[in-house]
Amino acid sequence: MRFLFKTDYEDDIKLFPHSGYLVSYGILLALLLIAPYVLSSYLMSQLVFVCIYATVGVALLILTGFTGQASLGHAAFLAIGAYTAAYLQKYNVPFPVYFLAAGLLTGCIGAMVGFPALRLQGIYLVIATISFALIVEEVLARWESVTNGNEGMRVKTLSLLGVAVPRDSPTFYFLCLAVLVLTIVGTLNLLRSPTGRAFVAIRDSETAARSMGVNVALYKVKSFAISAAITGFAGVLFAHKLSFISPEMFTLQLSIEFIIVILIGGSFSLHGAVLGAIFIVMIDPFLTYLKDDMPGIIAGIAAAFGAGAQEAADVQSRVAAFASLNGLKGAIYGIIIVLFVLFEPLGLYGRWLKIKLFFQLFPLYKRATFKRQKIYVKSERNR
Repeated sequence: MRFLFKTDYEDDIKLFPHSGYLVSYGILLALLLIAPYVLSSYLMSQLVFVCIYATVGVALLILTGFTGQASLGHAAFLAIGAYTAAYLQKYNVPFPVYFLAAGLLTGCIGAMVGFPALRLQGIYLVIATISFALIVEEVLARWESVTNGNEGMRVKTLSLLGVAVPRDSPTFYFLCLAVLVLTIVGTLNLLRSPTGRAFVAIRDSETAARSMGVNVALYKVKSFAISAAITGFAGVLFAHKLSFISPEMFTLQLSIEFIIVILIGGSFSLHGAVLGAIFIVMIDPFLTYLKDDMPGIIAGIAAAFGAGAQEAADVQSRVAAFASLNGLKGAIYGIIIVLFVLFEPLGLYGRWLKIKLFFQLFPLYKRATFKRQKIYVKSERNR
């Protein structure tokens, strides 16, 4: 067990608290770099989606986890980035240019959304971001001269420095991985800066932040802009991975998926964004397995326990019908949200911290170690 004693400010803002972090992250990065050469194309495709979803998860953490501003409209920011890339491609704009343009445009729109949201908090801010997402979805469907409406737009193969980068190639995976790593490292540095500390102060108490001289309005708008810009970058990669985009791909359900990413992973951890992305990306393969393979397995188990051929066939058809129900994915999302809110509010990363601390302090571990103390001063009533 290693104890860290911080003796100055530099110790508090180190990117890697000790050499063990550097070794473990180096091993993880090495495994990710060799993954395209040892894994199947299907698993590599899933890893690409994990990188994209994790990038959006980090962006949403900046806004929701670290600044305390709720949002259910990040699917709209993803759509703006994706459509910017698809539109500029028609004029043969190179990838680096439209990649940066998508982030800049999405960041500006995020700042504009942040201004009217300054007077809103809680459920009212959620409603405002949902309204924004619905407006963007409607604009994408109606502005046919730019977006082709509901017919959608084809996205050309990415070209980097004159070399085509197919969506299933290792190069595209490395590009998505690089964007994720740069996003995480950039966010870590942001959180160690005065801007990041102002974000956290606003999340903890707006009244206390104002009393310390923090310009709450300015930093809220900054948070919206930065979060939206990162999501716009992810939108470009998302468009290239799908190679076709249409308004019905960027619905409220996608925004809910992004919320689930940080809810499952952990609302205050960048590690949690990656864990949540892995979890949410694996939902679709699980549903496919449930629909294609699980009915036969359950029918085989029923037959092994003495069920006749007709009874086993009936069991198989019932399980298949259940697995094919419309809305099953939404129901699974709802169950996941309820279970994590009730039993593990800190998410998967919080659970990992509890397990690690249990073994570090055994047998002196106390169950109330992670219990949040509900202590408020009178000024908190004005939060």
